[in-house]
Amino acid sequence: MTSGNLHVDRAEALRYLGYAGQVLDEDLAMRFDDAVEACERGVVPRCAHASFALDPARSQEGRLALKGCGLVMEGSAIARHLEGACGVVLMACTLGEACERELRRRVATSPTDALLYDAAASALVEAAADAEEACIVEEAAALGLHANFRYSPGYGDFPLAAQPALLAALQAPARLGLASTESHLLVPSKSVTAVVGLFVGDPPHAPALAACEACTMQDRCAFKSQGGTCHG
Repeated sequence: MTSGNLHVDRAEALRYLGYAGQVLDEDLAMRFDDAVEACERGVVPRCAHASFALDPARSQEGRLALKGCGLVMEGSAIARHLEGACGVVLMACTLGEACERELRRRVATSPTDALLYDAAASALVEAAADAEEACIVEEAAALGLHANFRYSPGYGDFPLAAQPALLAALQAPARLGLASTESHLLVPSKSVTAVVGLFVGDPPHAPALAACEACTMQDRCAFKSQGGTCHG
């Protein structure tokens, strides 16, 4: 699926830059606008998702397996996120290689412009992930199901090592040109993968992302040091 007509949330992009109400001088404001416009003009986010049933026969405490794919999700955080779920939806979004090329070009010409473009791209891929998640929620509702929020490898104790199997389940390398490195980082870098739980009734737990103490980045989070969170 291609996510068109998406726009960079400028406030979100500024937040990635560490903006906290400072006044941008005219030159920096113009360069920021250029980065946002270049990102919106030159990048087309691509997304995919697919639903899977949980596989109780191959699951155990702290390890949730899915039917029809090789993904086994480990950790108490993802187990809590999916507690009571009747199934899951795996999703992936990427800005693709065009974004990577433009970022490399800006790095070579101006570190400041590269930083501004990087922030705009981060905000755009989050917008794409939000749109894909909204699509999942809508599709679930049409089936009489409830969907909770997306939860990504790297949150809590849900390891990044889940990335290769998650991408394989979605056929993301072929469909989206999205893969992972040996250290399980996504390539292209401006990409998001996540798991959404499906429930017959209301999900049993309120969004846990607000509880930053569960995050493995809590001791070195730039957002937390500024009194914010990575999720708004």
